[in-house]
Amino acid sequence: MNQRIGIYSGTFDPITLGHLDIVARSAKLFDTLIIAVAIAHHKKTMFTLDERIAQVREACKATANVVVQPFEGLIVDFCKAQNAVAIVRGVRNGTDLDYEAQMAAMNQKMLPSVETVFLLPTPNVQCISSTLVREISKLGGDVTQMVSPNVLAALKAR
Repeated sequence: MNQRIGIYSGTFDPITLGHLDIVARSAKLFDTLIIAVAIAHHKKTMFTLDERIAQVREACKATANVVVQPFEGLIVDFCKAQNAVAIVRGVRNGTDLDYEAQMAAMNQKMLPSVETVFLLPTPNVQCISSTLVREISKLGGDVTQMVSPNVLAALKAR
């Protein structure tokens, strides 16, 4: 029996309640959902790769079929190595859709056997982004309604 494996990739710097909404909903669509935490050499992240992986694992520990792994390089190569059938992407708005549609088309061209699944976040978390969470937190704002308790503690420790 073939397992249906989905991949949800990102930097997750930090993982937000918007991400967790996509995780919870997409985990229902696959036998295994791999959250692929990007090494992200091209970005200056607030948290190290190990910190981000630990945050994602803690935030997702209640979802039994979620596995967290680091990755670098092309997502299609990671998908091939994991025998994935789909890439999961959250789309908050038209700007996200434009970018994600182009990425999905390129990924489809490189690996036709893997589909891209777009999910809209639920309205109460649709406005949340890691970038805004980091900025609000750096400026002393309250991000309690935007991140899980473990991420909130990590942000306050910074």
